[in-house]
Formats: sequence, structure tokens, C-alpha cells
Amino acid sequence: MKEHVEELLIQALLHLIRDGVLSEDCDIIPQLERARSPEHGEFASNLAMVLAKRSGLPPKKLAEAIIEKLPRSRQLKRAEVAGPGFINFHMNHLALTGVVKDVLYQGDAYGCQPANPEHEITVEFVSANPTGPLHVGHGRGAAYGASLASILQAAGFTVQREYYVNDNGRQMDILAVSVWMRYLELCGEQLRFPQNGYQGDYIYNLAREVRKEVGDKWRHKGLDVLDQLPPDEANGGDREQHIDALIRRARELLGPDGYPTFFEASVNSILIDIQQDLAEFDVNFDHWFSEKELEDSGAIEHAIKRLKDNGHLYEKDGATWFRASKLGDEKDRVVIRENNRATYFASDIAYILNKFERGFERAIYVLGADHHGYIARLRAAAAGLGEDPDRLEIILVQFAVLYRAGKKISMSTRSGEFITLRELRDEVGSDAARFFYVMRSHDQHLDFDLDLAKSKTNENPVYYIQYAHARICSVFRNLEQMNETHNPAIGEAALKLLTEPHEITLLRTLSRYAEVIETAARSRTPHHLAYYLQSLAGEFHAYYNSHQFLVRDENIRNVRLNLIHAARIVLSNGLALLGISAPESM
Repeated sequence: MKEHVEELLIQALLHLIRDGVLSEDCDIIPQLERARSPEHGEFASNLAMVLAKRSGLPPKKLAEAIIEKLPRSRQLKRAEVAGPGFINFHMNHLALTGVVKDVLYQGDAYGCQPANPEHEITVEFVSANPTGPLHVGHGRGAAYGASLASILQAAGFTVQREYYVNDNGRQMDILAVSVWMRYLELCGEQLRFPQNGYQGDYIYNLAREVRKEVGDKWRHKGLDVLDQLPPDEANGGDREQHIDALIRRARELLGPDGYPTFFEASVNSILIDIQQDLAEFDVNFDHWFSEKELEDSGAIEHAIKRLKDNGHLYEKDGATWFRASKLGDEKDRVVIRENNRATYFASDIAYILNKFERGFERAIYVLGADHHGYIARLRAAAAGLGEDPDRLEIILVQFAVLYRAGKKISMSTRSGEFITLRELRDEVGSDAARFFYVMRSHDQHLDFDLDLAKSKTNENPVYYIQYAHARICSVFRNLEQMNETHNPAIGEAALKLLTEPHEITLLRTLSRYAEVIETAARSRTPHHLAYYLQSLAGEFHAYYNSHQFLVRDENIRNVRLNLIHAARIVLSNGLALLGISAPESM
């Protein structure tokens, strides 16, 4: 319906250009939005106000001229000038009821645009270090990223979902040493666990698994492990120097066979757990991209050479620096340390180049709010590589805070005292978690009410939406129990009978679905779809409570069944994009 009105506007503007009222270089992009009130019709345009100065006409006069040139349409009832020069479009009943035919004909594909291979996007999200289970903070990024990717795909983009696995570097070494230290404890050694090692029961579990496989093969005396290591912070030293020295000692004592045993067992076990956790959350990826494989492929050297060839590197204090401050970053960045090892940022730069060389038109990063500094940093890296920084899109997702019985639940990831995503799903269910994570804009803090998410009441928005879907299914079950059948053809022929206020409201809302998908994709805001589904569910419940569907009159019965069947399809389609089930009974 909106596309039809836009086409009418374009034709009117072309007529005015041919008549000399508007210049040939005039923009003919229709400015069209939903009217704020049904009294103002279905759509409103401020186009006359935008183009008035260029035409030399007052906005109202230009609006009248546009209306005069609108082609005739069976769908358009009338267009009128409002206020200082708005054009309001009132659609015929035929246009409103046409959405029912469209939904029933297209089914699961309703609201989706054909895939455009020229608009290929990679969306990278979650990408949590495989150093422990996913926690509730990761859950919001997972739900947002998965929903965004599905919405972009529905809007016609070719989307690749990617998880960047940080399976290399210092944090992985700290994880391996943490597991080894717990392994030594299980072997009977008395040791002081490093202050900044990874804690929590899962580290003990990993250590038990390793010991189950290798026994005491990699046991070393506690004195040998800690001998002459620099003290940690508790003993007047530096915790970072202490852990780095402990990593070197582990490599020395375990050798080329033993150290990989702990490193690979830890990383692989946690990564498998993350993959399973996300799959159970209906968050799936097309590609799990390994940082280690990136480094082994020579991609970092390739990217560093590109920066050097472009004149953006310099040497200082034995290190190689990227002149990022000249490209919008707050300061220059080290890419090669004094020991000739690449930094994490060098891997980030190589990863950017890798994405563009794989042919993606745009690369979207979904990061936590604590990565704010990455925006300028990554854009500077793209510019330094000779790529267009605007092809990078960094989206920051704010934190989620859990509340139970009105009280905030504290979390600490380093101490191991955190609520895992799996624990959250076990408590409230994946559907509620997925919806609650995306029902607020990603750039706003989210207060996650556990009690509300678990409730089976209309105050729980995901329950309210799913109940609408289940209610519609129950109507059709009742129809079967009456030994009656739904005849969509009779319903289609009787669409003109949908005249009740609740029916008109439902028709208007159904017709907005494709527009909501387009808006959510363009603005990267899945919460718009969540709001829409709440609105659609509310309008169905009001219709259900006010009217009978299974009436004797076969025309009214079938046309109403057509309407609520269309509502069921749209509810199901929208929930699927958010990764939420559409139950047939509740």
C-alpha cells in the first residue's frame, strides 16, 4: 500500500517537472510516513514543504498542484492538504483489505524482500573470548545481533552471521595456566592461585577433564612452579608481571607437548559449550572465524604491509606504531611490540581487511558498550588500509541489569560469581529472554525483570504476543470441533464486510508490517518489531473480546477467519525474526 502511494507521488512530481513547475534536477524521492491519526488518513507527506522553495510556490499551493497531478487510483480514496502544506492520503477500503489477500498468499514470505546479492553484509556479534561460559551481558548482544541479522535478511540484504573466536593471545594463555593450576591442586599440590587467573567452578571442571585424560602426567611440584617468580599484588608485587611469568614457567615445565594439552583442551571445551549455549538460544552463525587461523594465514603481515605502503606506520622505542591520530583516533597505536609480536589491534586491522577482501559491501560489528573507543579506532584502521570507513558500522549494545523481587542482582565476571546465559534461559526460558533483550533500544540500559519474564500474565509482553497466536489457533481448533471448515475463497470474496472499527484497526496494523521491517533494518533497531508485535497482539485481543468469529453467516465467518489467519501469520513471522516460538496452545 505504501509503495503504491509512493509511486503515485513520483508520477505527480514527474508531471510537474514536465510542466516546468519543478526543475529537472529536482529530487523526486517521495517523503511519506504513516499518519499519526486515522482522521488524517493512512499516510502523510511533507514533500510540498520540502520542495516549496525550489518551486517558487507557497507550500500549500505546491501541495495542491501535486494532488491535482496524482494519477487516478482504485486504492486512493482522496488526498487533501493539511496544515502548512502536508498532504494526507486516505485509502479506499479495497486498499485496506488487500493486505489480507497479500498475507494469505505469501504466507511465511510476507514482509520479506527478495535477496539482493549486491547488498552483502557481514554481521559479527557476541565474539566473547572463549575463557568461560557466556553470561547475561553476552546474551543481550546475542539476541540483538541475531534479530538484526534476520531483519536485515528479511529486508532484502544478503547476510552472513559471524563469530570472531579470540583463540589466540594472552587471555587464552591465562586461561590455560588457570586450568593447569587447578589441575595441580587436584593432583595434591599446594599453590597460591594467581589473583588475575580465571576462577569459578568451570575451571575446576576443565581441570578434572584434563586429569581424566592424562592422569598426573603433567604434575609438577609447587615449589618448581613458583620458584623465583615475581610476587603478585598480595605480596607487594605486580599481578600482571606475576601471571606473565607464570605463563612462561608453564611453557617451560610443560614443554611443546604439555602446554598445548591445557591450552587446546580449555579453549576447545569452552568454545563447544558456547556454541551449544547459543544454538539452544536459537542464535546460529554461518562462520566461526578463528583469530589463530588469521594469524597463521599471514593476514596480519599482509595488513601491516598495506599500512606501511600507505605511509601510516613509524618506528618508536623499538616498536612499530600506526599513525591512527591522523585518521580520527584519539592517539597512535602500537601494532608490533618491541619483541616483534603483533598486538591485538594488529589482529583487528587484519580482520577488517579480511572482511573487505571477502567481498562484503558493509561490515557490522555488534559490541558491548564498554567498547566505545573501538569506533574511532576501527574507522581509522579502515582508512589506513585505504578502505572507506563508512563501510564499517560499529553498533554498541548497552548493559543489561537483572532484577529479582525488585532488587538488582550483582555480577562479577573475573571472580566467577556471574549469572550465565544458560542459567537465565533455564529460569525464564529462551523465548522470554530473547524478547526482553530486544524490547528496548540497544543504546539504552535494560532493566531485566526476572519475575515479569516468568509470569503467565498479560503484563508479560512475550506471553501476551504468544497468547494472541495461540488464541487464533484455538479458534480454528474450535471450528474443527464444530465439523465446519474454513473456506478462504468465500472469505476473500467477502472482504468488503470487514467494516467494524476493530477490523479496520487490525487491517491498518497488518499493512504496516513490511514498513516496520524496513524501518528496523534501516535504523538497526529490532525493538521496533517488538513494539509492533505487542501492538498487533493487543488489537487482536480487543477484536477477540468484542466479536464472534464462528458465526452462522458463512460470509462473515470466513472473512473474519481470513483476517485472523492473516494476523496469525504476521505474528508468527515477526516472532521468528526475533528468534521466538509461536505456540499453538498455551
